[in-house]
Amino acid sequence: MKKVLVGATWTSWFVWLLAAGYYGYQYALRLRAGIMLPQLAEAFELSTPGTPSLSANFYLGFCILSLVAGAVMDRFGARAIISAGALMAGTGAFLLGSHNGGAGAGRFLQGAGGVVALIGAVYIVATLFPRSRTATLIGVTPMLGLAGVWASQTIVSKMIGQGLTWNKFWMAMGLAGLFIAVTLFVFVPVKKTMDPDDPPRKTSGHGFGIVFRNPQSILCGLIASLLFIPITLDMIWRTQLLQEPRGLEYGTAVIRSAAFPLGWILGCPMWGILSDYIGRRKPLIVSGAVMLLLSLAWVFYGQSNTISVHVLGMVAGLASSASMLTYSVMKEANPPEWTGTATGVMNFLNITFGAFVIPVVGASMTPFAYHQRGLGVLMCGVFLAILLTFGLKETGPAALSDVSKMNP
Repeated sequence: MKKVLVGATWTSWFVWLLAAGYYGYQYALRLRAGIMLPQLAEAFELSTPGTPSLSANFYLGFCILSLVAGAVMDRFGARAIISAGALMAGTGAFLLGSHNGGAGAGRFLQGAGGVVALIGAVYIVATLFPRSRTATLIGVTPMLGLAGVWASQTIVSKMIGQGLTWNKFWMAMGLAGLFIAVTLFVFVPVKKTMDPDDPPRKTSGHGFGIVFRNPQSILCGLIASLLFIPITLDMIWRTQLLQEPRGLEYGTAVIRSAAFPLGWILGCPMWGILSDYIGRRKPLIVSGAVMLLLSLAWVFYGQSNTISVHVLGMVAGLASSASMLTYSVMKEANPPEWTGTATGVMNFLNITFGAFVIPVVGASMTPFAYHQRGLGVLMCGVFLAILLTFGLKETGPAALSDVSKMNP
């Protein structure tokens, strides 16, 4: 019979920290391209519509590999898959920095390899830790990753201001990716063989059928994407929007744009800890969505000189980070043996919408259009996410306790 996990060893904690570090690395790849859009556009002779298309290549690779990565991880475990993902991401960074016309392919590989980071972290949490820590650890994972990104943002912007070329930066990121890949391969444990008493393993197609036929899966993906798209768009264009209409220098604009990641750093563990403490997910998802809606409404209708850009950005980032709770719901709403598949489907549903929306919005992107038209659409999306959340079934430990009391 299978052994039931009742605790976690120091090895489990170390492996999870490795996965969180890789998540931070792939997030740095995603965010740094947004910060360096002016340099990349000039180096690769990209037009205004072509610049967001380059960014969208990351999400295209992210979407395509989401489904495959999760299913393969369920079959073979996290070790080979997560280390291969880091290798792909590092190779993508090399291609982007080589300045030989491989920018699009490089961004695609960065996205394809980066998708494994969160799937691997969630898989490790699900297999090495008790259920009572699910939301907390899933929330702390992006906090650790984004903390490194946020802390390094000031350093990198200063180095660029002092003469560090964009291509040398990306070559260094490629070397970092190779190091991370080797480290993960050495320390992530190999998946144990199946117990002879266990029933035969179903095919990956069977797992996809279970996850996709579950209405809760579709709801989780839609809610997460609607809450995440405003932050994705901001991370890509915030630096330009601060530079051009507000007349800020590049370095100053980069530092101010860090408010959104800082909000995520604070919000992800906060929502996770609160959710595990009260044993529920839905009320906190709705609370975060309402906060995000109010933040966007203030940007749209409020007076810009009343609340600083820093505060609005941090509050919006903190509010949007409640979307990470949908990953806990996704894992808990599907069978445990398909955790990787469910997380992959979640990423696919979450990012696919953004991959199509980002180039469309970017094709006509101007500061005026962003504030006068784009925010109105985003607000409608957040309001829809609030309505959809009421259709979710509560999966937190408190809900399971209530069910057990009703059915002793």
